[in-house]
Amino acid sequence: MPGDIILQTSGLGKQYGKRWAVQNLDLQVRRGEIFGFLGPNGAGKSTTIRMLLTLIGPTTGRVELFGLPLPEHRREALSRVGGLVERADLYLYLSGRRNLEIVGALKGGLKRGAIDQALEAVGLTARANDRVKTYSHGMKQRLGVAQALLGDPECIILDEPTTGLDPQGIKEMRELIVRLSRERGITIFLSSHLLSEIEQTATSMAIINGGILAVQGGVRDLLNSSENSVRIEASPLDTAMKVLQGLPFVRRCEQREGSLEVKMPFTETARANAALVAAGVEVAALVPRRSLEEYFLTITEGASDTIRPPAVKRP
Repeated sequence: MPGDIILQTSGLGKQYGKRWAVQNLDLQVRRGEIFGFLGPNGAGKSTTIRMLLTLIGPTTGRVELFGLPLPEHRREALSRVGGLVERADLYLYLSGRRNLEIVGALKGGLKRGAIDQALEAVGLTARANDRVKTYSHGMKQRLGVAQALLGDPECIILDEPTTGLDPQGIKEMRELIVRLSRERGITIFLSSHLLSEIEQTATSMAIINGGILAVQGGVRDLLNSSENSVRIEASPLDTAMKVLQGLPFVRRCEQREGSLEVKMPFTETARANAALVAAGVEVAALVPRRSLEEYFLTITEGASDTIRPPAVKRP
């Protein structure tokens, strides 16, 4: 059923020697989501993905896919999942089509027309018979996604699929991810260091910091739930500042380059505007300035390589 949990981890952890790369990680991914998985470099994102795909075993905890525990039901669960970890593994001297045929054979065979459908989905039909060594980096990454699509997976796990891409390649990958979600209903688990891409594509997200879950929830809900920055253009400016400083929900109000930078919850912007108008202030603009980048930096500020006791925050 739509919205049910198809991927879940409980107390998941991975230890290398004395260092914990991931610890006590509880994730929930629901059917149909584009789930953004964020964290600073070395936060444990790739380690987590390798555990999800059973490429490495966890030290603690468990993973369930479609309600099936791993690794006990590895074959059954992973037959419904496609993956692209960091970069596509391709035979450069063969054509794109031939690469997909080899992957299909390893999967035990494909439905008639499956390769053509995968090539069409990633926009490579016209170049299907060209050798992969003639492809751009972006085309190789899209061929990697085509590999992940073989077998009609219900969920695709993508680890940094835009690494090394130019702006056009990033745009094409973003559009592909959104299209796969909307048109095919595929659940997508997307790890990326490009915050703007997650902000534009993901419907929900989790942020890990030092291997520990910091926050998890809907992207819009998380960005709108806490104190944020609002830029206000108003006249007279000094009166506007006095009014805003007197409001109980305003934490800080500073003048910057002819406008006011106000720290306040987004949910209170209407009340702030009403108070300004009531005081005779002409409001020209009221612009929320919360971005995923600002939120990410707030959550991960003071990141350390040392694992601390878990302190999970949920919306």
